[in-house]
Amino acid sequence: MKLSARNQLKGTIVDVVKGATTSHIRIDIGGAIVTASITNEAVDELQLSAGKPAVAVIKASDVMVAIDA
Repeated sequence: MKLSARNQLKGTIVDVVKGATTSHIRIDIGGAIVTASITNEAVDELQLSAGKPAVAVIKASDVMVAIDA
């Protein structure tokens, strides 16, 4: 797979929780968990399930940084 996005995090799916129209996919990225919200249709098409490898592709126009002051 080739993709122009540079923010790609490889990991393993740990949980798929389907809702009425949207699913939450939790991916373990080396001990950190990234959660994505995608359509149930996409989950079915990609055959996503716990234990499968996956890549979290992050597209963001802005990234903010905060600290406790």
